[in-house]
Amino acid sequence: MASSILASATEKVQETLGERSKKVADLSAATKDVGDKSHRITTDFGVKQTNTDHWLTVSSEDHTGPTLLEDSHGREKIHRFDHERIPERVVHARGAGAFGKFTLFESAADVTNAGVLTDTSRETPVFVRFSTVLGSRGSADTVRDVRGFAIKFYTEEGNWDIVGNNIPVFFIQDAIKFPDVIHAGKPEPNNEVPQAQSAHNNFWDFQYLHPEATHMFFWTMSDRAIPRSYRMMQGFGVNTFTLTNDKGERNFVKFIFTPSLGVNSLVWDEALKLAGQDPDFHRKDLWEAIESNAFPKWKFGIQVIPESKEHDFEFDILDATKIWTEDLVPIRYIGTLELNRNPDEYFPQTEQVAFCTSHLVPGIGFSDDPLLQGRNFSYLDTQLSRLGVNWQELPINKPVCPVMNHNRDGAMRHTITKGSVNYWPNRFEAVKPATVQEGGYVDFPANVAGIKARMKSKKFKEHFNQAELFYNSMSEHEKAHIVAALGFELDHCDDPIVYKRLCERLVLIDPELAEAVADMVGGDSPAKAERQKHNKKAKGLSQEDFPPFTPTIATRRIAIIIAEGYDAIAYNGVKAAITAAGALTFTIAPRRNAIFAEGESRESGKGVVADHHLEGMRSTMFDSIFIPGGAKSIETLRKNGRAVHWVREAFGHLKAIGATGEAVQFVRDACDVSGMSFSTAGEVVDSYGVITSSKVSPDGFKKAIDYVKGATDFMGAYAFAISQHKNYQRKLDGLSVMVAY
Repeated sequence: MASSILASATEKVQETLGERSKKVADLSAATKDVGDKSHRITTDFGVKQTNTDHWLTVSSEDHTGPTLLEDSHGREKIHRFDHERIPERVVHARGAGAFGKFTLFESAADVTNAGVLTDTSRETPVFVRFSTVLGSRGSADTVRDVRGFAIKFYTEEGNWDIVGNNIPVFFIQDAIKFPDVIHAGKPEPNNEVPQAQSAHNNFWDFQYLHPEATHMFFWTMSDRAIPRSYRMMQGFGVNTFTLTNDKGERNFVKFIFTPSLGVNSLVWDEALKLAGQDPDFHRKDLWEAIESNAFPKWKFGIQVIPESKEHDFEFDILDATKIWTEDLVPIRYIGTLELNRNPDEYFPQTEQVAFCTSHLVPGIGFSDDPLLQGRNFSYLDTQLSRLGVNWQELPINKPVCPVMNHNRDGAMRHTITKGSVNYWPNRFEAVKPATVQEGGYVDFPANVAGIKARMKSKKFKEHFNQAELFYNSMSEHEKAHIVAALGFELDHCDDPIVYKRLCERLVLIDPELAEAVADMVGGDSPAKAERQKHNKKAKGLSQEDFPPFTPTIATRRIAIIIAEGYDAIAYNGVKAAITAAGALTFTIAPRRNAIFAEGESRESGKGVVADHHLEGMRSTMFDSIFIPGGAKSIETLRKNGRAVHWVREAFGHLKAIGATGEAVQFVRDACDVSGMSFSTAGEVVDSYGVITSSKVSPDGFKKAIDYVKGATDFMGAYAFAISQHKNYQRKLDGLSVMVAY
């Protein structure tokens, strides 16, 4: 079977054309069949390799030490991978960025002497780039994927880059495997399908064959991989770095950013539709928020472990497939990140910005994290390939502090250096090394002991405890979404060995989960797990642990659906109230033209000009919909199938829905399922986030909104429902699946 699947393109063409094609014969000399079982991995210069999973390090059974530059195979593998694409990034190709500032409200001088983390009087300029990982620049924003979260701090001591993601762990422990995990995730090599998604054989084949990836793929199958916006996701440095203070004491550290708007996600059907309806949804959302002066903000936190406690944990703290749970290592929030200015031009700023994990400033250092060690080599190599040797002279990458050294020439050199020497030492003592007192960077004199071998410490060999911890910590709706996500992904795998084996892996984490997924995708009923579950949970893993800092509807997109003869009192009252609360309102109608209210004369020349018509936008592009009454307006909307679909789709996507007057019955007819209730006598009814009031008065739409659960006024109840992002109880109680959308 495998040989038939992997039959070379050359053989297929020869079968069709016989010997008529000279070009086929010409190509045959350069054609190799990956299905030939006699092949073994070699270097590009032909030497067979015994191990391509571990970079050469100085390690022992108890400690993973630094990576060795002498590993020519590791460098070749990464080097070849870094240069696979030109000029687009191999990974993180599709991105959006913005300028902003970083400020401290608490000095971390007890653990570091880095000025950017100790000087509370500073305001450090930053540029942040968000991105997807797998897709090309032309792919969609809302695919299921990891999101890049990279920050360039233009500090007074030089550039500091945190090259992070919205997920705190990664698929692999050693950077030498990075080409493999990305190759497996990218489109399959024979047909370049699929684009920007992991739902295919090769990705899941890799996941099974690398048990260390189990923790990470639970994160990517969770809601974290389909964020509502860049503004509503966490950022993590992923790798373990170090901090050194004035006493010469070293601590291990992880960096974390938590959004003020809370951590929120799309639902899967919503993400799928947006990928086609508005593939630029996330980049437009970021741009729109900043242009509206609704500046995205995050709290910046650090997790710190003293060097003396490095080995006090059941896992290796240098393992990038593991998190430091908050109960073990609390997050200490010390600063704020704010984005407040959009780029002036995409290419020279967002596209040409280049990040390196090796960009550190005094007071911050590397650990022996083997993924980080390889990234330090890879990112610099990648930028050389993409942008050339003088890439750090591009305006977006150039530090704000003075830059001077003896590097010269190369393509696209900008700097003109006066003088007659370009080396050190020189007879003029020109441009000499800095002293520590002058702010010179000093590497921490860490002890290194071990043997030179391709290995990791024994703690790196446990792969399932934190995967179970993550799943156990999910809310009920998040668990249901993981089951559905795995069901979708594995349904797209057509090789039975791939989806059957993955179901066997799942039973090690949770037998009920494995049974549910196997039943969906055609896997065998999983055998009893050999691993004993620990049944532990942890804080800070579920998105439910990260609500907005304060309840708000600021920056939420609200669609108000009207037609000729709408109720102006309700329309104007709701629009004024939610606009005052910082939400963005959009009027949607059957046409993008003047729409007149009930009793309003066309001759008056007023009317409301709709922002979009019903076919130009869809409910997926908004956080909530509101429909005011008006007998004629509702009669028109009833006859419009798309208007009915707007309501049903918003209901299915668990969004807040508001309706007043005659619109209450319209909404009821669209989603009247068992368990729902609606206003009938003027009272305000909140039923699973559907807020209705059959009677309205001008004084019923106060602008000062109190975000209180159980509010009795329409605006209070409706705004609170919007602030909760989604009504997941609607899904858990089975109501959303009763409506076709």
